[in-house]
Amino acid sequence: MHLSYCTNVHPAEDLDGIIGQLDTYALPIRRRLKSDVLGLGLWLAAPAAAELAADPGKRKRLRTELDARGLEVVTLNGFPYEAFQAPVVKHAVYYPDWTERERLDYTLDCARVLADLMPDRASYGSVSSLPLAWRTPWDAERASAASRHLDELARGLDRIAGETGRTIRVGFEPEPGCLIENTTQAASLLAGVDTRWLGVCLDLAHLACAWEEPAGALQRLRAAGVPVVKVQVSAALQADDPVAAEDVLRAYVEQRFLHQTRSALGEAADDLDEALDRGLPGPWRIHYHVPLHATPVAPLTSTVPVIREALRHLLTAPGPRCEHFDVETYTWGVLPESQRPKDDAGLADGIAAEVAFAGDLLSSAGVAR
Repeated sequence: MHLSYCTNVHPAEDLDGIIGQLDTYALPIRRRLKSDVLGLGLWLAAPAAAELAADPGKRKRLRTELDARGLEVVTLNGFPYEAFQAPVVKHAVYYPDWTERERLDYTLDCARVLADLMPDRASYGSVSSLPLAWRTPWDAERASAASRHLDELARGLDRIAGETGRTIRVGFEPEPGCLIENTTQAASLLAGVDTRWLGVCLDLAHLACAWEEPAGALQRLRAAGVPVVKVQVSAALQADDPVAAEDVLRAYVEQRFLHQTRSALGEAADDLDEALDRGLPGPWRIHYHVPLHATPVAPLTSTVPVIREALRHLLTAPGPRCEHFDVETYTWGVLPESQRPKDDAGLADGIAAEVAFAGDLLSSAGVAR
């Protein structure tokens, strides 16, 4: 099992910037955890991935810089294409989607890079990706284009394995508002893909927002033969009584990311301010990744109980187990002012606390340290 934290919380998008953030954040986090090795779920913007994929010398340089700091990479986040910490992201994070050649090229670039970054002891590498596309527009022509690209992706991963001896698998991440929002849709729309190379990245905040029961969701994927190749250990925001919590919820409205909101009654809004203005009936779960270890401002809570249940089922179910667990709280910079880190050291402290908390969750689910 590999535990990591996802670096899409940091804005660097070129090789020098990525190496610089290792010293600013990753190395201090490892030292705070008193660990010999810290896992990174590395995010590479598309231009950086292309640069590294084209130059073995640059891949070797990055691997050397990681090794020198006691850092390992077995998984890449290939969901955001670029500019993920821009002032406004919102729907832009879903483009290019799997109907476009650029998405295929970017994902294969990530796989080529990861094959050279992985430690020898890792049995496979993983790249997480968006769940095909935002839900609209979608028609037979776009579905056909996406299917062709998934077939090409599987063939490309097979080639990389033949050239490098390393297995890289891509997991499509169900997310609220997308074509694949839940495990029912994943089981249907990913049926027939080459599961040697392709599967699901299960984000536990998204699972909670879909109001899915972990046991049933995992059984659904197993029955469809769709493997979980990566788990994102993330917590969503929960409001049991949105009316009573409205003032507190307004503090979470911000302009960078979408915060899709789902009611237990089946009502949906594509952003938190829309849900508040429409008065969706509660309770709500909100696609707002909140720090794992920190309790949100009352009366809000988080979906950590869903994480506990999901990990228990993931780690006790029959069959092959997922080996990659990535803490993905990318929203530190847009939390309500009182909860944001004041500086780089404060962010490193917060991420270290999250990784420690995730380690405890895995331990309590039966994984030895």
